[in-house]
Amino acid sequence: MAVMSRIEQAFCRSVLWRTLSRRLVVPWIIQDHALYGEVLELGTGSGAMAKELLERYPIRTLVATDVDPLMVIAAERRLASHVPHVQVRRADATSLPFEDGQFDAVVSFLMLHHVLDWEQALRESLRVLRPGGLLLGYDLTNTIPARIVHRLDGSPHRLATPDEMRATLESTGMQDISVSPGLAGLVMRFVVSNAHTTAKNDDIS
Repeated sequence: MAVMSRIEQAFCRSVLWRTLSRRLVVPWIIQDHALYGEVLELGTGSGAMAKELLERYPIRTLVATDVDPLMVIAAERRLASHVPHVQVRRADATSLPFEDGQFDAVVSFLMLHHVLDWEQALRESLRVLRPGGLLLGYDLTNTIPARIVHRLDGSPHRLATPDEMRATLESTGMQDISVSPGLAGLVMRFVVSNAHTTAKNDDIS
């Protein structure tokens, strides 16, 4: 599993990213879904999204994971005030060190394109999800701007299209799946649910 480039690491630590997370990203991703109980975050980065989730929702324990040791350290510092409701761990999204059905929700914010085998990361996310749980997240789509940016910064990546994302999720046997575009197609929001809730397909463009 790849780590972020230095440019992306700096952005994850920035005030701009924290502001975007709070005002735009979290409301668009979560919408009317409820986050509670045990929640797993894949690719927490500096912990900005994790902090926002802990302050908004009645989460009993948030396990924030990242494969990059520098990001783990940054997240531990940012989330220190939320102990014991948060654990920060180094983990590979394609081989999660958790039991089947351990979490009420799994969230992923703008990180799957850093996972060369993102299909396996999705399968692992669903493996550790409890019956009735939610997989929520968003990621870049395979567009020309995204390809140019990642070619310039040199970070390992593998972008997906919404159709590829949906096909992978459908191949797991899950039925309640939503994959919807945002920002004029530059990003996509995905929701997989076993619960009796209906995800919105709103576009933030």
